[in-house]
Amino acid sequence: MSADTDAKNYKKIIPCLDVKDGKVVKGVKFVDLKLAGDPVELSKKYEEEGADELVFLDIDASWQERKTSLEMVERVAKNVSLPFTVGGGVGSIEDMENIFAAGADKVSINTAAVKDPMLIEKGAEKFGSEKIVVAIDAKREAGSFVVYTSGGRKSTGLKLEEWAKEVKEKGAGEVLLTSIDCDGGKNGYDLEMTALTADKSTLPVIASGGAGEIEDFYLAFTEGKAKGALAASVFHYGEIKIEDLKKYLYDKGVKVKL
Repeated sequence: MSADTDAKNYKKIIPCLDVKDGKVVKGVKFVDLKLAGDPVELSKKYEEEGADELVFLDIDASWQERKTSLEMVERVAKNVSLPFTVGGGVGSIEDMENIFAAGADKVSINTAAVKDPMLIEKGAEKFGSEKIVVAIDAKREAGSFVVYTSGGRKSTGLKLEEWAKEVKEKGAGEVLLTSIDCDGGKNGYDLEMTALTADKSTLPVIASGGAGEIEDFYLAFTEGKAKGALAASVFHYGEIKIEDLKKYLYDKGVKVKL
């Protein structure tokens, strides 16, 4: 329906598949996990429904100090043509190489990037900035936003705005920002946190954590200045249909790919 063919101008709708033991799960504030389905079957469904990209996060990999499941990545790549990002347990250039070889389009690094910011730079130099996503999990604390690692379990003490600037300087191509406070609450994205990250990093920001209503996506793109909006349970359980969401956004003047 849109005559605009410049994909860079489109806002992206991105289902997130949190994976644990090979199955998709969903929780609230990173805990109280419930099964949501098979990663490949859900991926195929989202491709049919019009998702723009997919994100897979192996939610236990970092804190359990193990690698992302390459078998899952290969299965998805063989069955789905959508671009997809893989994160969780990505701690080295070798890990990135293996994930790309298995078929992923981008890698997401979080805990490892905080421990060694040069990993961002090395990844960007070897594979290109467009393939390196830095995931940032943050909480509100004493009037500011603080970065957490290890699946939201460990406070780094880092201020969000400082880390957002640094990941840009190190060569990241995108930020995947999750509000731990809002995650799974379905009360909307943290728009202040999202806009702050977009302003400080000047990178495309994918808003995550809190989607509950169709309007939440519109606000993420307008007030939150997000390039993409990621959600999980509202898509997994059929509460919001991607086709309906995109039609709503299009009618509100947001550039989306229909």
